[in-house]
Amino acid sequence: MTPDAKMPQFTAPYAPDDEAIASRLLATARLSPERDARIDRTATRLIGAIRGADDRLGGVEDMLREFALSTKEGLALMVLAEALLRVPDARTADQFIEDKLGQGDFVHHETKSSAFLVNASAWALGMSARVVQPGETPQGTLGRLTKRLGVPAVRAATRQAMRLMGSHFVLGETIEAALERARPHSPRIPRYSFDMLGEGARTADDARRYFKSYASAIDAIGRGAGEEPLPDRPGISVKLSALHPRFEAVSHARVMAELVPLLIELAQQAKAYDLNFTVDAEEADRLELSLDAIAAAFSDASLAGWDGFGLAIQAYQKRAEAVIDYVDDLARGLGRRMMVRLVKGAYWDTEIKRAQERGLDGYPVFTRKTMTDLNYVACARKLLDLRPRIFPQFATHNALTVATVLELAGGRGAFEFQRLHGMGEALYVRLCEDHPELGWRTYAPVGSHRDLLAYLVRRLLENGANSSFVAVAADDSVPVETLLRRPAELVSLAHNARHPNIRLPRDLYQPDRTNSRGIEFGDRAALNGLIAAIAASKPHVADIVDATPEIAGNAVVAARAGFRSWSQTPTEARASILERAANLLEQRMAHFIALLQGEGGKTLDDSLSEVREAIDFCRYYAAEGRRLFGDGQLMPGPTGESNLLRLRGRGVFVAISPWNFPLAIFLGQVTAALMAGNAVVAKPAEQTPLVAAEAVRLLHEAGVPEPALHLVPSEGHIGAALVAHRDIAGVVFTGSTEVARSINRALAAKDGPIVPLIAETGGINAMIVDATALPEQVADDVVTSAFRSAGQRCSALRLLFLQDDVAGRMIEIIAGAARELKVGDPADPATHIGPVIDLEAKQRLQAHIARLKQEARVHFAGVAPDGNYVAPHIFELSRADDLREEIFGPILHVVRYRADHLDRVLASIERSGYGLTLGVHSRIDDTVDAVVQRLPVGNIYVNRNMIGAVVGVQPFGGHGLSGTGPKAGGPHYLARFATEQTVTVNSAAAGGNAALMAERE
Repeated sequence: MTPDAKMPQFTAPYAPDDEAIASRLLATARLSPERDARIDRTATRLIGAIRGADDRLGGVEDMLREFALSTKEGLALMVLAEALLRVPDARTADQFIEDKLGQGDFVHHETKSSAFLVNASAWALGMSARVVQPGETPQGTLGRLTKRLGVPAVRAATRQAMRLMGSHFVLGETIEAALERARPHSPRIPRYSFDMLGEGARTADDARRYFKSYASAIDAIGRGAGEEPLPDRPGISVKLSALHPRFEAVSHARVMAELVPLLIELAQQAKAYDLNFTVDAEEADRLELSLDAIAAAFSDASLAGWDGFGLAIQAYQKRAEAVIDYVDDLARGLGRRMMVRLVKGAYWDTEIKRAQERGLDGYPVFTRKTMTDLNYVACARKLLDLRPRIFPQFATHNALTVATVLELAGGRGAFEFQRLHGMGEALYVRLCEDHPELGWRTYAPVGSHRDLLAYLVRRLLENGANSSFVAVAADDSVPVETLLRRPAELVSLAHNARHPNIRLPRDLYQPDRTNSRGIEFGDRAALNGLIAAIAASKPHVADIVDATPEIAGNAVVAARAGFRSWSQTPTEARASILERAANLLEQRMAHFIALLQGEGGKTLDDSLSEVREAIDFCRYYAAEGRRLFGDGQLMPGPTGESNLLRLRGRGVFVAISPWNFPLAIFLGQVTAALMAGNAVVAKPAEQTPLVAAEAVRLLHEAGVPEPALHLVPSEGHIGAALVAHRDIAGVVFTGSTEVARSINRALAAKDGPIVPLIAETGGINAMIVDATALPEQVADDVVTSAFRSAGQRCSALRLLFLQDDVAGRMIEIIAGAARELKVGDPADPATHIGPVIDLEAKQRLQAHIARLKQEARVHFAGVAPDGNYVAPHIFELSRADDLREEIFGPILHVVRYRADHLDRVLASIERSGYGLTLGVHSRIDDTVDAVVQRLPVGNIYVNRNMIGAVVGVQPFGGHGLSGTGPKAGGPHYLARFATEQTVTVNSAAAGGNAALMAERE
C-alpha cells in the first residue's frame, strides 16, 4: 500500500452479541497452572505494595477509601468538586457549598487515611459543614456566624479543600509547570504522556485555542525531551473532538476536510521532536470517524520513518479486537510502526444510556466489568503478538492485569505500562523494583484546576464503583484471593456475559411494551443502509382532495355509525391492532422518513425520532388500554353485592393535529382515541396531509375498521365545522393557544352534551442557568433546545435566563456553537436545520428578526440559503416581559439576571401565563427544588435539553395557556377519552347471600 492509496474503512458490527464474544474469549482465556501460579505471585506482591504504602500526600485510592461513592459524602464531594471552582460569584458559591455539604455527614466523618491530602480535605470539609447545617440558608446561618468566622473563611476553606484535592491529580496548570515538575530526580528518566485538559470544542474559537495549546505543548515538550530514542521519550495525547466543533459522524466530509490537515500538522511537529503522539479514544459513535481521521493522517507521506504515532483503544468496546486488527493492517500496509495504548474505558455510563435512548439492538460496550477485564487480556495478548510493528502501551492500575500482561509478554520487551498521575504509584514503584528493565509511562493531566475537576470526577466514577479493583485493592478486609480471581472464572459461562439487571435497549420498557428500534448514526453500515432505503422509497400517495363541509359532516355521521361496533371490539383486539400498526411503522420506517423529509422539511435525525415516537405511542397506548379497559375495577362494598367500575368510549372524537409533528402527534391523538373505544374523524394540518393519509392507510391495514377512522384533510375552516357538529363527543387538539380558545368557545356554545377538549398548545418556554452550570453542557443543551427542528417544536426554548456572572462566556460559546450548525437540504444527513414549514412562517419570523435588530442586542445572526430557510438568531433583551408571544422558529432570546434576583425571574415566567416546558441548569439542589415548587410547568428538565419528551417516560403537556392536560404519553391520558360506568349488582336478590352463608368460621 502506498501512502497515497485510498485507505480502507474500518468495518465491524456496532453492537455484537455478548454471548458470542464471551464464547470466543473464554475458549482461549485459560493458562497453564504454572503460568497462573507466576501471575498469582506477582499480583500478590503488587497488592502487598498497595496495602503497605504510606503515601504522605495521598492519592485517588485514599480518596476512594475515605469518601466512597456509595455514601452521601462521596456523592456530595464529587458534585462539589465538579463545579465549585468554576463558580465566580460569592453568593452562588455559598449556596452551592451549603447544598452539598448539607447532604453528607462530614462533621462526624472519621478519617481512615493517614494521607495528608485526605486528612486536610476531610478537615476543611468538616469544618465548613459545622458552619453550614442542612436546611439553613447562607443569609441565616452564615449571617449569624460572620462576626465569629466570616463567610469568606467558610468559602475559602472549602475551595482550598477542592484545590488541594485537585492539585495532586494534575501535573501542572501550564505545560511549563508540568515539565518542571516532571524533571527526573533519579538517574532513570521517567516517561510522560501529557494530556491538555479541557472539554471538546463547541466553537471554531475553541478548536483554534486547543490546536494552539497542543502545538505549544509539543514545542515545550520537544525542547526538553533529551536525547533518548523512542519509546523512552515523552509524548502528548490529542483529543480529536477538541480540534473540531462538529466531530460527529453526520459531518464526516467536513471533519475529514478540516480536521485531518490539523492532525497532520500536529503529528509533523511531534515527529520533528521524535515524540510519542497518541490520539485519544472517543465515544463509540465516533469510533469509525476517529479511525478514518487517524488513517488519513497516519498515511501522510510526511510521517514516514517515525515510530511515534499512536492511538488509544478501549477494551470495554466490543469492537476493540477489530480495531487492533485494523490498525495493524494499516501499519503493515504502509510499512510503518504504531504505538497503541490499551485502556479499559471511561464513558461506560454514557454509552449505556445512549444505546438505550436510540433503541439499538444491543450495546457497543460490555455491560459487565468482568467482560471488559476478560477482553482487555485478550486484546493485550493480540497486541503483544503484533510486536514490533505495534508497540503496546498497557494503561492499568489493576495488579492482576499487570501480572497477567507480564506473563503473556514472555520476557520480551517492546511494550510499556501506563498509569494516571496521582494513581497507582505504590504498584508501579514495586513493579519497577522487581523489574527494573520494564518501561512505564505516566499519563499526566495539564491544565487549570477549573478544567481538572471534571476530569477528576470522571476518574472517580471510573474507579469508584464497587466492582473496581482500585476501589478495593487497598482494603485489608478484602482477601487477596478475591482480587486474584480471573475474569474468565468470574464470567464462567457465555450466558453470564451480559449484566442481569441491564436490559437490552429494545427491552427497556418490558414487560409492558417493546422500545422502538432506532439506529446509531455513528454506525456507518446502519446509516448507509437507512439512507439507501430512503432513496429507494418512492412515496406515492394518491392525490389529496380537500374535504368540503358536506364531506366533513358525512364523515362524522359515518363515524357515529361505526362507533358501536368498534367500542364493542374487545380491548385485547384493539390493543393488538395498535401493536400491529407499530410493527408496520417500524418495517416502513424509511418510507415515512422520506415522507417527513419531503412534505415536512424534516432532517434525517428529526424524521427518525418522529417515526420512533409514533411507534412508541401505538405500543404505549396498547399497553395502557389493556390496563384501563380490560375487565374493569372491582370496588369495595358491603356483602351481597358487586360494584364494578369500567371505562368505555364516548363516541366520535375529532382529532386536529399540527404540521410540526405530522406523524407522531397525529398518530398519538388517533390511537389514544381508538384505544379508548371511540370512532375518530382526523383533521390533519393543511401543510402535511400526505403523511396523515399514509398513517390512516397503515392503521386500516393493521385492522382498524374503516367506519371507525375517517380522514378529513382541508384548511382550518373544516376543523371549525367538525368541532361544531352535534354528534361530536370530544375534541383532541394540538396547536396554537388562539385556536384552542376558539375551539373551547365553540364547544361551550353548543346545546347538547358537554364534551371534553384535550388541548396541548405552545408556550414561551424558558431555561434558567446559574453560575454552577458547566458552560459546554449548557451550550449543547441550549443549541439543541432552541434550534433543532428549526425551532418548530412547541417544547422549544424561547427565553434563556443567564446569571450575569457567567453570561458573557455562556453567550459566547452558545453563539459560537450555533454558528457551526449547517442550514440546508433536510435530505442531506449533514444538515442540522432544515426549512421552516412555509413562506408565511418565514415572513413572520423575518419580521420579528427585523424588529429585534432595531430593539435588542444581536449576539448572532446566521445566514440561510435561498428557500424557506431561517438561520439561527440570538438576541439579548433588557427584560423578559419584552417577549410577549411565542416565536415559532430558530430565534433565541436571552435575558441576564442577578443571583439575588432569581425570584424576579420566576415571577416573570409566572406572569407569562404559559406552563409547557422549562429548563434548569444548576448543581444546587435547593435552587432546583425552589424552581420546581414555585412553577407549575408541565415538563421541567434539569441539567439536560428540554425537547424530545419520550412516550411513557416523560409524559408531555402543559397547563394555563399551554394546554388542558392530561399529558400525552402518560398514564392519565386514555381515561380522558372515556366515560366511566359503575355497575352494581345485588347478588343477594335471588333468595339470600349464599356466598356469605358458606363462609367458614
